[in-house]
Amino acid sequence: MKEALLTRHPIPQKQKIPPQGRKKRVLVIAGPTGAGKTALSLSLAAALGGEIISADSMQVYRGMDIGTAKALAEERAAIAHHLIDICDINCIFNVAEFYKHVQEAFKDIIARENVPIVVGGSGFYIHALLYGPPQGPPSNPEVREQLEKQMRDLGPEVLYERLQMFDPHYASTISEFDKHKIIRALEIMALSEKRVSDFPKPDKLQEQKYDFRCWFLYYPKERLYARIEKRCEEMIQRGLLEEVKALEQLGLRNNPTASQAIGYRQALEFLSSPQSDQDRENFIAAFKKASRQYSKRQFTWFRKEPLFRWLNIEEHPLERLKELILQDFEQGD
Repeated sequence: MKEALLTRHPIPQKQKIPPQGRKKRVLVIAGPTGAGKTALSLSLAAALGGEIISADSMQVYRGMDIGTAKALAEERAAIAHHLIDICDINCIFNVAEFYKHVQEAFKDIIARENVPIVVGGSGFYIHALLYGPPQGPPSNPEVREQLEKQMRDLGPEVLYERLQMFDPHYASTISEFDKHKIIRALEIMALSEKRVSDFPKPDKLQEQKYDFRCWFLYYPKERLYARIEKRCEEMIQRGLLEEVKALEQLGLRNNPTASQAIGYRQALEFLSSPQSDQDRENFIAAFKKASRQYSKRQFTWFRKEPLFRWLNIEEHPLERLKELILQDFEQGD
């Protein structure tokens, strides 16, 4: 990190007017689940005159509140939020939709002379924002309907094995629980007669009119895992199972992406069990394990993202983290 970032200075209260021709700056605050991104982003938004754009693939769904750790209603009332509660649970939301909505949000926020602040832990979504969405043919309703029927009739394991046979490289990057990605991969191959791995992954920063200032917040893993397990317990105490029951009535099980979200998949499995004390213990253990594993994947993903600077939260209080990020936003090259 540049030495200038370690120099103390008064925290600026609003964004300076950029020089003519300089790209509009966008903050990107990423980090593993449970790292405290929400608190810092709210503080940054208040200092900069910012509006927050969620980069969480599940916060788009209405009703998925507790398990996705959405900002509270009063927090969203104080600071404008985007890409939260924009879909019903029976809709499918993907990375292409995310990219389109974010571009629209950027235009609206900047038109109000405010600062876009992208916040989330979905590496796939954030990579698409920076480098452009994945390539491939547009979806075909007839092909997709046929694949979805096969998914229902045969199960994800059979379709995943088919994907492993035709495109082992791509199959190794997902699991049999990623039903939507399995269907999309098979759809791409049916329509294009190419493997998903044959399509080049964008590796150059997309030419945009924005200057992305990217930060990855983290705790050391031992401390992070303790925070994650505590948060899982708090979500259950706050009513996660009741939330999943209500969403199940609205069609959660039929949504191939939302039904596989961490916490929701484990809750659905528990609700399908006899719900004994042992079943409940198994549910809590599986929820915590899946959350820890997801945080490990987030670390792995963002280590490969060269634009991100890492900040160890344990080494800096919240105000210091805020100061470092604001100084770079105001004065960085």
